[in-house]
Formats: sequence, structure tokens, C-alpha cells
Amino acid sequence: MANIQKRPNGKWRARYRDDAGKEHARHFAKKVDAQRWLDEVSASVLTGQYVDPRAGRVTFRSYAEQWREGKPHRQTTAIKAEMHLRVHAYPAFGDRPLARIRRSDVQSWVTGMEKGGMMPSTVRVVFNTIRAVLRAAVHDRVIAVSPCVGVDLPEVPRRKVVPLSVEQVRALADAMPERYRALVILAAGTGLRPGELFGLQVRHVDFFKRQLRVEQQVQQTKGGGTRVCPPKTKESERVVPLPDVVVHALVAHLKAFPADPDDFLFQDPKGGAVVSTRLMDSAWRPARKAAGLPTTGMHQLRHTYASLLIEAGESVKVVSERLGHTNAAQTLNTYSHLWPDSEDKTRRAIDGAFSAPVQDHADSVRTDDAR
Repeated sequence: MANIQKRPNGKWRARYRDDAGKEHARHFAKKVDAQRWLDEVSASVLTGQYVDPRAGRVTFRSYAEQWREGKPHRQTTAIKAEMHLRVHAYPAFGDRPLARIRRSDVQSWVTGMEKGGMMPSTVRVVFNTIRAVLRAAVHDRVIAVSPCVGVDLPEVPRRKVVPLSVEQVRALADAMPERYRALVILAAGTGLRPGELFGLQVRHVDFFKRQLRVEQQVQQTKGGGTRVCPPKTKESERVVPLPDVVVHALVAHLKAFPADPDDFLFQDPKGGAVVSTRLMDSAWRPARKAAGLPTTGMHQLRHTYASLLIEAGESVKVVSERLGHTNAAQTLNTYSHLWPDSEDKTRRAIDGAFSAPVQDHADSVRTDDAR
């Protein structure tokens, strides 16, 4: 219910009650302005865009903590989100009402992080956390529009991945301790992420069909522990074909290190799943140095796998599925420079079309008349 009344002081009071029965009122010098305001409110109610003016009084910190506690984040994502809010967002916006945060405020905050020396990629990651909070506030009808809309972000220089060569992979595997040699071959021969490699159990490998199933991953926790959790995305759950070189390496590995079906394929020397930091310190870095390789992590073997598929002529779709990417665009953004240049193929296609013999138009007409 809404109405407009003229006050004794000559002002026009427009008021309405929302669905909760709360009364909202504003005063205007002109009746036409009061009517316009009521019309805008009525339109927002009808279109589902109505926002209670009082809702935006909640502080950013209060709403963000509610959002963080209710969001079903993975453990690692939850840790990063908490850090982004506590270290970067709360000092800037923590005690401010959501309705009083403007786009220009967010833009100044983003620019300040970049000028302060933060890497552009990190600025974007932190910004994405804050944007998620404010987007949720819009969906909850706490604010009408997110102040993150239209914010300019720093450009992230595109770094071309440089895969390890087959010779480098072999040298690295030879330099690794025996219990991890097959791990290197498996990583380069399947493109699995490190966590997916550590999460493989013997039951996930089908030697008869020559394929493996990615159903879980292992993440490291605080204090050097590990936890088994679902893969990174739903697309990460996949079946990957096993080349012969990988099958032979795994057979040799299981002969040297027997394991039951529910045991991890690769285990920490102390038992249980591989602890990433312990593997890197005790095996990976010494082997990398012994093989004479530049500083690199296990993810580099994933790039090697992708490069070999691309070199063999596999399509973007296939490479994306093998890697467990969310979509083909992600694959192209990472590996587009590895696909062979198609300029010569383009030239041949056009030249072939235009070099085909063309029948003279006049001869064509005479031939048709003769018929």
C-alpha cells in the first residue's frame, strides 16, 4: 500500500509498506517527484529487483563472514578466501555498510594493490573473492547492484608454457628414487595433476583395458598431513587411456612395491599418501638438479603430455577432455601457441579453390542451346 500526502510544511511525503509490513517514507518538494519515486519502487517490486533500503546497512565484514561460513568451499579454497578477506578486504571495507561501497572505491582499492607491488594475477584472484561476496549480496537483495561491475583489472601477461622434452622426462625419471620413477612416467604419459597422481589407488588402474579412472585427489593439510577429496571439478573425473610406456612402468613399479587394490599406487616412505612437500624436498629437487633441468615443478609434466597430444594432431576437444579442463577455451588459453601454424594450410585451401578449371560462360550458353 502506498500513498502521497502534503505535510504542513509544504513537503510531499511518499510512503509505502514492504512485504514484511515495514513502512518506508521519503519527503519531496514536488508531488511529481514523490510520485516518480513511488513508481520506481513499485516497478522494482514487480520485477523482483526490490531492495530494502535498510538491508544495505550491514557491514561488509559482517556479511562476508556470513557468506564465508555458508559457502561450501573446498578446504584449500576456504583458506584462501579467509586470507583474502582478512588481509586485503577488511582493512579497506570491513566496517563500511555494503550500500556505501561504490565502484570507484573498489577501483581505487584494486589500483592500490597493483601499485603496492602485488602481481596482476594475484590482484585478480583477490578481487574475485570480493566480487563473489558482493554478487551474493545482490542475489540476497541486500544491495541493488554490485560495485564490482565495471572495475578495470590489471592485465596479466600471458606466459607461454615450455614443456619438458621426452629426453628431459627420461633423465628426470632416471634420477628419481626408485619408488617415484614410474610416477614421472605416469605424469608425463597421462597429464594428471599432482593431486590426482597422489590420489590414485591400485583399483583405479585397469591393466586389461589400459586405462585409469580419476575419481579423487590428495591434498596436503597443515602440519604435513594429507586428505582425500573429490577432483578439482566435475570435468576432472575422467577416464584416461594408458600408453604402453606407462603400463610397463606401472607393472615394474608394483613388482618392486607390491600394493593391495585399496592402497595408494605411490606411497610416502612412512606409509600412506604421498606428502607433496616431502616429495619435492627429498626426491624431486635433487633429481631435477642431477638431470640438469631448469627450475620446474611436477605440473610441467602435465604440459609435456598436452604438447605431445597436440604434436600428434589431437583436437582441442580431445586435449581438453584428457586434461580434465572445464572447457576447451581453458585449453586454448594455455596451449594455443603449441598448435602448429596453419598459414600454409590456409593458402593451399584458397589456391586450390581458385586454381580449379572454370568453364567459359559463352561456351556454357551455346552448349545449353544445342541441347
